[in-house]
Amino acid sequence: MEHPFNKNLLSRSETDSIIISDKALTSRLRTTQEIEQWFDGVHPIMALETDQQQVIAFASTSVYRPRPCYAGIAEFSVYVERAWRGRGAGRHALEGLVQEAEKAGFWKLVSRVFVENAASRALLCSHGFREVGVYEKHAQLDGVWRDVVIVARLLPANLLSG
Repeated sequence: MEHPFNKNLLSRSETDSIIISDKALTSRLRTTQEIEQWFDGVHPIMALETDQQQVIAFASTSVYRPRPCYAGIAEFSVYVERAWRGRGAGRHALEGLVQEAEKAGFWKLVSRVFVENAASRALLCSHGFREVGVYEKHAQLDGVWRDVVIVARLLPANLLSG
């Protein structure tokens, strides 16, 4: 089942079990306060869960930059529980997130993906995201510099004229 998130559905342990992996720069447990900040009423979050209400994937948006001129751009992330990867969960979460971001009035979604994460890059490209560049040595994970591909997708229904 796919639906917009409510914060009661997303526990700290679920986010950490899904996010902490070789595919994310997160290497520590998130605080409850950090997770609660996701639910600002502006940035959509989508969840995909089993019939037993276990979250198996989620996609979220967040502030891109705090300046008003960037208000229509959202940073996004997609995370899938390891056992559910390659089974369409990420695709469903991403599709729902794009729809909700468009309804929320965003005109662009942006993110970064590890260069070696071929599965995520293929998923994003198949859903209209463009690879627009590479940040070399963007961040360290476990003491190792990591390069990331910058991806972006315009949401034409919300583009301002001019």
